[in-house]
Amino acid sequence: MKPAQLAQLVVVAIAAFGVYSFARTARDGEARRVCTSLCALGPTYAGRNRMAPDFELPSLSGEKVRFSSYRGKVVILNFWTKTCRPCLEEMPSLAELGQVVKTHDNIVLVTISTDDGVDDVRGTLQSVLGTDKPPFEVLIDEDAKIVGDKFGTKLYPETWFIDPKGVIRARVDGARTWDGSIPVGFAESLKDPYACSIAFQRGRAVGENAGLCSEVASVE
Repeated sequence: MKPAQLAQLVVVAIAAFGVYSFARTARDGEARRVCTSLCALGPTYAGRNRMAPDFELPSLSGEKVRFSSYRGKVVILNFWTKTCRPCLEEMPSLAELGQVVKTHDNIVLVTISTDDGVDDVRGTLQSVLGTDKPPFEVLIDEDAKIVGDKFGTKLYPETWFIDPKGVIRARVDGARTWDGSIPVGFAESLKDPYACSIAFQRGRAVGENAGLCSEVASVE
């Protein structure tokens, strides 16, 4: 091979490597952007991406609310009951989250109580929050047919993140402190057309780019 030809091959190889490196860097940057909030949230499960079931339940006002009416918005859906101490302990931070969510047009916080009717639920809210008009939607599922049969929930509290298309993107088991920026940041990320490839199983990140979660944890 002539020196000139060899030089051309070297130039082509260097250029190809540069393009590959740029593409990989861009891809890694995109993954980091869309996955950081998921890693920060650290859900119990994520990545199953099944459709949320549709249903209809009464609100505190007695009005029937169909869940699909929230389509087009990110829904943070929380299940609770008055006999669940962790549910009551996390409720004040849920109320703070509700105040923040109200400033975001495309995010809504909805809770479902499995207690016995409007008066019972209002009494619990008044006792815990000092008001029976919380800054979030409250639906009532007295016999737990929606929470138990459609979502399969057995232990409370449980919180689901559902994207604008109605796809379940994450589930958090147990009580959390919801008054920080993390839940809203993750909810905002669900409006992005680029989905994070990281899955969570029993609270552990798995799959492509799962290492990003270790990086996020080390920064925190």
